[in-house]
Amino acid sequence: MSFTVEMARDALRKMNAAVESKKEYLTELDSAIGDADHGTNMSRGMNRSIEKIDSKTYEDFGGLFRDVAMTIMSAVGGSAGPLYGTFFMKMGQKLSGKKEASVSDMADAMNEGLVGIMTLGKSQPGDKTMVDALSPAVAALRENAAGGHSAAWAKAARAAEAGMKNTIPMLAKRGRSSYLGERSIGHQDPGATSSYYMINCFKDAAKGA
Repeated sequence: MSFTVEMARDALRKMNAAVESKKEYLTELDSAIGDADHGTNMSRGMNRSIEKIDSKTYEDFGGLFRDVAMTIMSAVGGSAGPLYGTFFMKMGQKLSGKKEASVSDMADAMNEGLVGIMTLGKSQPGDKTMVDALSPAVAALRENAAGGHSAAWAKAARAAEAGMKNTIPMLAKRGRSSYLGERSIGHQDPGATSSYYMINCFKDAAKGA
């Protein structure tokens, strides 16, 4: 079974619900090493994105992800807006014209998004950013493409969770948290955390596929 545009919309709705329920936790994480606004920013961006995409019908992934990207870029402050906006924009460009996607298609699209984030943020795995959750998730998705969506996304979600937790002992090298130097060690990165929520929501949307 393929991953469909409606499944992608469902994943985004689930992401909105996850961010809303974890808004205070994300802000708490960000208060330790950032501007204490990641939860409120992501909540605002996802709420407005869902309002936008639930008011329209989509013929392909391109239109869906483009609308989410543009909404997030305009609604989310700080670095999260441009980074998540770039991620979804690149995904939409890669999947433009497609109504259904294989695991490999989704892995390729997410990798385009990841490369966009790394280019914009000048970040690499190990820098204590959202890349540390997304990079292993994309790799797991690609490595398990033959097993079908449900199994592949489950492994991607586990990889993202492990990547998120691995940011705790890291020294931040990018973003506002890098200004703290060694004081950034011992704190989980908020961007990696919201990225894990996103991958986990795609996993839930892919169940049975």
